[in-house]
Amino acid sequence: MFRQITDTVFASPQIDKDAVAQAKTMGIARIINNRPEGESDDQTPGSEIEAAARDAGIDYVAIPVTHAGFSQAQVDAMHEALESAQGPVLAYCRSGTRSTLLWALARAKAGDNPAAIASKAAAAGYDVTPVRQLIDMLAAGK
Repeated sequence: MFRQITDTVFASPQIDKDAVAQAKTMGIARIINNRPEGESDDQTPGSEIEAAARDAGIDYVAIPVTHAGFSQAQVDAMHEALESAQGPVLAYCRSGTRSTLLWALARAKAGDNPAAIASKAAAAGYDVTPVRQLIDMLAAGK
């Protein structure tokens, strides 16, 4: 269920409370919810994931991303959430794609090589092509 992007970053489709327990056994230190509330009737509410995470001793951050796209504030928040994590991170959304794209943008902002970012995402089964131009721009601006 969890796809490994780097040694310390995993992406996932929508999780539930059982997945939080699995994340705990994997040593996940922070869960990042990139899914807006109410996106679909079958999603586990963020408040339930947050409560399960906190009960398991896992930090929880919500950075919701709609299908409208990514803002600089979201990229900055993701960068901060990744950089300040005290261990491995699990980011999730509906399919894991928005989480991976936001991770990619945050890493580009940090100055990572765009080709390396794309390669790591592809190895986890995600395609960053929809934001590749933005990745290049963010990486060049560093």
